[in-house]
Formats: sequence, C-alpha cells, structure tokens
Amino acid sequence: MPDPVTVVGLGADGWTGLSIPARTAIEQADLLLGSPRQLALIPEQDVSRVAWPSPLSEALPRLLAEHRGRRICVLASGDPTFHGIGTTLVRLLGADAVRVIPQPSSVSLACARLGWAQDQVQVVSLVTNPVERLHPHLQPGRRVLILSRGAQTPAEVADLLVARGYGSSEFTVLEQLGGPTERVRTTNATDWSDEVDPLNVIAVLCPFDAPVLSTAPGLPDDAYENDGQLTKREVRAVTLSRLAPVPGQLLWDIGGGAGSIAIEWSRHHPSCRAIAVERDPDRAKRLERNVSALGAAVEIVEGTAPTALEGLESPDAVFIGGGATAAGMFDACWNALRPGGRLVANGVTLETESLIAQWYKAIGGDLIRLDVQRASAIGTMTGWRPAMPVTIWSVTK
Repeated sequence: MPDPVTVVGLGADGWTGLSIPARTAIEQADLLLGSPRQLALIPEQDVSRVAWPSPLSEALPRLLAEHRGRRICVLASGDPTFHGIGTTLVRLLGADAVRVIPQPSSVSLACARLGWAQDQVQVVSLVTNPVERLHPHLQPGRRVLILSRGAQTPAEVADLLVARGYGSSEFTVLEQLGGPTERVRTTNATDWSDEVDPLNVIAVLCPFDAPVLSTAPGLPDDAYENDGQLTKREVRAVTLSRLAPVPGQLLWDIGGGAGSIAIEWSRHHPSCRAIAVERDPDRAKRLERNVSALGAAVEIVEGTAPTALEGLESPDAVFIGGGATAAGMFDACWNALRPGGRLVANGVTLETESLIAQWYKAIGGDLIRLDVQRASAIGTMTGWRPAMPVTIWSVTK
C-alpha cells in the first residue's frame, strides 16, 4: 500500500507551534504542497516544494497523480478538516489514504480569546462565498464567527451589518491568531474603518434589539422584490412544510418567480441548496437580486421547463409553482426525483387542478385546498377579503 498523504495543520506561529509528529511528517516527506505563505513558514530542508496552482480544485487530482508513489505532505491552515484541504483530499482519495495532523482551528483560537462557547457560535465561511451569505445568520443576540477571504472582508461585513440594521453589533477583528503579531480589535460595525492583515477572523455579537428576519418558512411578502408573481406568505409556509427541507438536500423550484420557495428552502440550513428555473429574463434578474438580498444558496437557470431541466443535478424535492400545464412537466419532475424525494405542486387554475387531480388519482399523496382571508378596510370598518384558493398536492416518491 502506498503511504497516505499527510496533511499538517499550521498555525500563524508556523514551525515553532508544531507538534513532534507534525514536524516528523514534514521532515520525512519527499514533497511539500501548500500555499506560498504556508511553505514560507517551514525552515529550509532537503525536500521538494510545490505551491498550489490556481484554480486548485481543477489542478489537485492531476498534481497528486503526477507525484504518486512519493511521500507527500500537504500544508494547511489550522484544522485541515474544518473548511480546509483535508476534507477535499478525503473526498478524492478516501479516508484511509489521508492522515491528518491538526492544529487548533481559527475558530478555537478566536473563541479562546473572546471567551465564547464554541457550541453556541455560528461559523460562516466567506472564503469562497459572497458576503450576502451572512444574512440568514444575523439574528438578535446571535454570536457569529466569520472566516475571511482576505484584508477586504471586515469592511464588507461591516457595511452589510450597517445596511441590515445591525450597525450596533459588537464587531471584533482577530488577526494572525496564535502568531507573534497577533492583534485583536473591538468596536461596533458602524465605526469600523481600519486596515487589517489578510489572515483574519471576524466575530460579531448581534444586538438583542436588532431586526428579525427568521429562517422559519413564511417571510413577510415585502421581504421580496416582486411583480405579483409571488407565493404568498401563508401558502409559502404550508408549501415548505410539505417540501420538508433537509440539511444537505437539493430543491428544484420550477417557475421561480420571485424565488421565495427556493430562497426559504436554502435559508433553512447552510447546507440546503436550490435550483430555481425561470423563463422570463426580467423575473430571473429580480430573482437573483432577492437571492443576494436574503443570502440564499440558489442557482438560477434561465429557461423554460421541462426542457431547461435536462442535465440538472437530481433533486431531493421539487416544487412546481409555474408552468405546470406544460407538456411533460409532471413526468419530467417525477422521473428526476430521487427515491424518498418530495414533489409539491400548487394550482389556482382549473387546468392545473385538473392535472393535479389526475396525478393524485394515479399515485396518491396528500391533497388540500388552502383558503386565506386578510383583514382590510371597508369604509370606516374592517372586513375580510379572501385571496384566491390554492390547491396543494404533495407526494413522496
């Protein structure tokens, strides 16, 4: 059996902070792989060094194949299996082919400096994600630790907090954690304007009186920019309860409109993903703006279903909110759905209801009609105005 690839976690203190097993792994390696910054932390030794090419994800399999049979040591930051290269290598090679020697993660070090309990902290990585992914995690009283992309990230986070109404958040930037030039600075988001080291972590303590935008289904309708093509709040909450968001699963939202179903599915958990299919270019752009404003992990496909569904990753749940009467729509969605997946279709027209009734008769499921009435002014008094009733069919494959 070939030697496993060894992954050594490095702190900002570099070589001096390494354990004896970590140093031994580096000294016995034929090849060191890592970023230029990480390689520079290792004293000169009689060993080949290769800096990571870019983009790494595409080059990594080729690089490992080129050096097969050599004792490879990969340098990583902190804990390599926490948002690190260790996880990528295990996925490529298998757990038995990778040996990980971790250091304390930046989260461990940050919590130690702040006195925060790690199990009470939400960690968000902005290393490869847009800053808008913070939105679902900004809740009153919440403690959030943010892994930065670089020196510009603290300013981007501060600007987002201010725009969201969280400018009074306690805002701490921790630089070069564990290293000789470590620095910790605390202010509030509104007052932040300092330059920082590229190697930094941001800690945010949200105020208890901050605006609430829950991750539970049924956000207010005015949370979405829309042209009227929007699944209304009460119907949305019931629809998502039938779709049953599960961490790590993928939703298809057919006829995305304003994107409310896809967005609230993905806000349920950071690992939830959605693909929203929208044929109208203007609505697709509006949907994209809503995704950004609410920090959702939603991919937008501009095209007409069911043709636009070809080649997409198989879903764990499908919502048909538009285009239900298109030829082959139900067949395409049902066939693509993974076993155990949920399909939900909403209808307000007789034509869509007719199709739903046929499928309900053929394969069963759950069929309800939802009537919602809202209080509104009638002269000087208040009365009930009914919205159009919505038929909701849900079924598990």
